[in-house]
Amino acid sequence: MAGLACARELVDAGVPVRVLERSGEPGGRLASIKRDGRMVDVGAAYVTADDPAFHGRLQTWRIDGLAHPWTDTFQGQHGTAPMRWSAPGGLRSLAADLARELQIGYRTEVTELPEAEAVVLAMPGPEALRLADIPAAREQVWSPVVTAILTYAERTWRPFAGAFVNDHPVLATVCDDGDRRGDLAPVLVAHSTPAFAAGHEGDDEGPAGMLLAEAVGEAIGIGGKPEVELIRWRYAAPRPGHGGFARHGNVYLAGDAFGRPRVQTAWLSGRAAARDLIQRRQSTDW
Repeated sequence: MAGLACARELVDAGVPVRVLERSGEPGGRLASIKRDGRMVDVGAAYVTADDPAFHGRLQTWRIDGLAHPWTDTFQGQHGTAPMRWSAPGGLRSLAADLARELQIGYRTEVTELPEAEAVVLAMPGPEALRLADIPAAREQVWSPVVTAILTYAERTWRPFAGAFVNDHPVLATVCDDGDRRGDLAPVLVAHSTPAFAAGHEGDDEGPAGMLLAEAVGEAIGIGGKPEVELIRWRYAAPRPGHGGFARHGNVYLAGDAFGRPRVQTAWLSGRAAARDLIQRRQSTDW
């Protein structure tokens, strides 16, 4: 999201941009995968907005039919919660919308800094350090997460949108993907705690999947055994930072580590990096 927001801002200002993407599609942790003919969100669980500019971006996606308000109620939440937004086509569809008409080289592994007027690294700090010695990247601290797609034979649980499972050794959150997507498919998506992910990094899917499924069953009150598919995120959640973005010479670092780890933070970070780059190109400082 940070890289796409940055690229869109630059292109709109007339700056030529090339995006290099390691995977075969855009989005990063704004990830959705197709299973049994439907999309399942396996990265970010939802989108929230309290910044006016990003809220406007969400409203545009709403008008275009790409996003809609989902819920402001999660079990286990404390205090007043913002409206959480979901996407009928999966949250990755929002990234795909930003990627339209951009020059993107997919399945491109970047092993050294490209030769360019400026380079924006929209990635976790530990990965950016493989390419450039950026002080801000060394300061970032990231936690892993294991995500489980749990597909049941039928819906047997009481209606709920999602839940924070507080102080649990295995489970951090669980979302009803059928409720989130609006098709009431019997699919739940669970996200582990960082400690669980770190402790099961080398495991195959069996033990970790079984433990996550059991934890969800106990938390939600489900007796049946689901089909389980795991997705591992080595860099899932950054420790909240500040500054909007970082710049070291002509190399920028952007992403959701520059604030609370949210989709909005990534979007704002990429846009801020682009605006700084544009301003420097137009001044004698460049």
